[in-house]
Amino acid sequence: MNYLGLDKDKTKKTVEELNVLLADYHLYYQKLRNFHWNIFGKNFFDLHEKFEELYDEAKLKVDEIAERILTLRYQPTSNLTDYLKASNLKESPSDISDSKMIEILLEDHSLLLKQMRKIVETADAAGDEGTIDLIGAYIRELEKTSWMLDVWKMKTKDHYKPVNN
Repeated sequence: MNYLGLDKDKTKKTVEELNVLLADYHLYYQKLRNFHWNIFGKNFFDLHEKFEELYDEAKLKVDEIAERILTLRYQPTSNLTDYLKASNLKESPSDISDSKMIEILLEDHSLLLKQMRKIVETADAAGDEGTIDLIGAYIRELEKTSWMLDVWKMKTKDHYKPVNN
């Protein structure tokens, strides 16, 4: 670990949390594939395309998280059995409505964000700015995606209210 100048014991805690996020992203990726393949109804075209965009992004994050763990000189978790045990996310059925798919994704986003914030806190205690920077960008992106999915499910009457009223 000398080439990064980080304390190995503190970094180990960060890696443990990164491995949980890696498991989370594997389940999230597969859930997006499931939804992409099984979407139906009037929102098919929009959501089929959006789910593909999201799983492509998730696939990149899986690789980046694993490579960060390797950079920190640890081995990433790399089998499905361990992912299912470690993940904060659960698998989803295939035969659900578009609205339920969005609801499930927003719940998953909340869990992903919680795990990411835990990593930032752990990495901060270890002085690991590289991990903080990586995960901070993920937080910003996922918050924006969550906002967009939340707006998708809004009814017109639920629109935003001005701050000064």
